[in-house]
Amino acid sequence: MYIITVGAGDIGTPLIEIATGTGNEVVVIEKDPARADEVATEFDCMVINADATTKETLEDAGADRADALISTTDQDATNVMISLLAQELEIPSIVSVVHNPEHMNLFRQIGVNTMENPQRLIAESLFRSVDRPSIVDYMRVGDIAEVFEITVAEDAPIAGLNLIEADKEGLLDEDTLVVAIERPESDSPITPRGQTRIETGDLLTVYSGTGATPEVTDIFGHYEDHETNNSSRFSL
Repeated sequence: MYIITVGAGDIGTPLIEIATGTGNEVVVIEKDPARADEVATEFDCMVINADATTKETLEDAGADRADALISTTDQDATNVMISLLAQELEIPSIVSVVHNPEHMNLFRQIGVNTMENPQRLIAESLFRSVDRPSIVDYMRVGDIAEVFEITVAEDAPIAGLNLIEADKEGLLDEDTLVVAIERPESDSPITPRGQTRIETGDLLTVYSGTGATPEVTDIFGHYEDHETNNSSRFSL
């Protein structure tokens, strides 16, 4: 792909490394001269030391043949302007970092794919590691629902049951779905069916419409989430 990346800061630089390392043709626009020089020295890409909020700069970067533009500056207003110019120049795929969650709808209204501030996502993930220690990995879906990974503990209510049995026992309601199973002795993930049995030690990918609440993680034998939740409430 031919990718135009705007910004070579904390977000842009790792992106440039990944994009160039996977064989893409990358053009970087960075208005800070020192950063522009660093990127030109370190990575196999063309670097333009200029302001990306002008149409001429994007044209110089090859907008007419670009497959995608990714804007990573630290100002949402700047990212909006760059995205609008990219649309005017008919770049097929436009992606932007959004720092203020209140601005997400604005980007969506103008038809830009968005990535919420990565620093905030990292902070949320770190907090989740403390607040829900049983969760291996997770992704929020909308405001409440989550997809998460969790290991089945030895004393889990669901251990030893197949999915039909778990449903009959009231362990899996209409808002909770086991999406995939990783088992140590299996070479590839298992796609669960009604007769698929859940075993101790399975790493499950689970969708929960109510989120990974302690009540949900109880099903998989992780009662420590209740203890962590209670200990996080300080009294004065």
